[in-house]
Amino acid sequence: MTGQPPSLFEVDDESRPLADRLRPHTLADVVGQNHLLAAEAPIGRMVDGHRLVSMVLWGPPGCGKTTIARLLAEQTDLAFEPLSATFSGVADLRRVFQAAQRLREIGQGTLLFVDEIHRFNRAQQDSFLPYVEDGTIVLVGATTENPSFELNGALLSRCQVFVLKRLDDAALDTLITRAEHLLGELLPLDADARHALIAMADGDGRYLLNMIEQVRALPAPLDPAGLAAAVQKRAPLYDKSQEGHYNLISALHKSMRGSDPDAALYWLARMLQGGEDPLFIARRITRFANEDIGLADPNAVQQALAAWDVYERLGSPEGELAIAQAVLYLSTAPKSIGVYRGFNKAWAAAKRTGSLMPPPHILNAPTSLMKKLGYGKGYQYDPDTDTGFSGADYFPDGLPRETFYEPTTGGYERAIGERLRHWEQLRNGTTNDNDPNSSPEGLIP
Repeated sequence: MTGQPPSLFEVDDESRPLADRLRPHTLADVVGQNHLLAAEAPIGRMVDGHRLVSMVLWGPPGCGKTTIARLLAEQTDLAFEPLSATFSGVADLRRVFQAAQRLREIGQGTLLFVDEIHRFNRAQQDSFLPYVEDGTIVLVGATTENPSFELNGALLSRCQVFVLKRLDDAALDTLITRAEHLLGELLPLDADARHALIAMADGDGRYLLNMIEQVRALPAPLDPAGLAAAVQKRAPLYDKSQEGHYNLISALHKSMRGSDPDAALYWLARMLQGGEDPLFIARRITRFANEDIGLADPNAVQQALAAWDVYERLGSPEGELAIAQAVLYLSTAPKSIGVYRGFNKAWAAAKRTGSLMPPPHILNAPTSLMKKLGYGKGYQYDPDTDTGFSGADYFPDGLPRETFYEPTTGGYERAIGERLRHWEQLRNGTTNDNDPNSSPEGLIP
């Protein structure tokens, strides 16, 4: 986010924000993005070759997107034209395109930097296409949102997407050192408070430098408690309608699926702290109980529904504990997608076979005509058979019997599998009457 302090021959205007005063002078000064900017990295190679392609810089706030775009223009001798999609429209774009065409006529290229490019609508995004294609502009878009969701395919196909990382602790510590060098003084923080300041920035370099401006005038030395009382911690990145929302619910879902209760509790806490609606989480874990556990533990869905009900009755903050309990139950329950797979197979078969009639023997015959047509003829009432199982075929006539549901050996599904195998033996006439476990009664856990 920052570069080396100004030289002795540069004027440092102390009225400017610290983040602006410490902007890097070269790409080598940018911290935390070596995977893109180092000499052997993708953008570094383009700069060394003095040939840029249009790109989208995707990353969290305060990681250096705007600074990188400015330096790319400087280090490749391109005119820098900045726009913010928040405040710009078609007229602004037309003006930039015309100016770029004029510069091109005299051999000067243009780098058009569009901040928050995801805020342009589809038609506005399409307006870039001819100018990117013919080289009138090198487009560098910056976004905090997933380009896959926010940018149209035509524009994405003409740009490379580079993912910038949130600044790690080492990068943030470098920023603090550079700020102290520029200010000519150490921050009034003890070692623990310095670490706490880094944690409070949550990977945002700009926010860290803004906090430093608040901290520098405080009496020394501050411990973590004094620091927390003096400055506001950065709110965690979490947009309930954008990618962060889907990333964290995915993390929760996969942690429960992987039977990791501790990770599941962590992601649950992250979502709740980010302001997620607990009822959304309750709905998703209820879905999880059906999809990932199913009959391996039939009580799982009851636990999820109970948590949903408790939260609706108690509200926040007491109700969140019920959701946490359900998350732990689901994380530690045996897993199976037998129900999920079975239903999907049955769905596909039903879609494939259309409107086949049920076999006549399982149809009721309330009228004499229906009896004459054979409705209900030969039907066997299973509870009246010796084994409680008739083995009749309930599939449509002409449709071979298919196996859709295949229980796993986990949890309660082990017993279900044994019961299904026993019934298959009865259906095929291969039951071992000497096996004490070869009856449905003996298979009920």
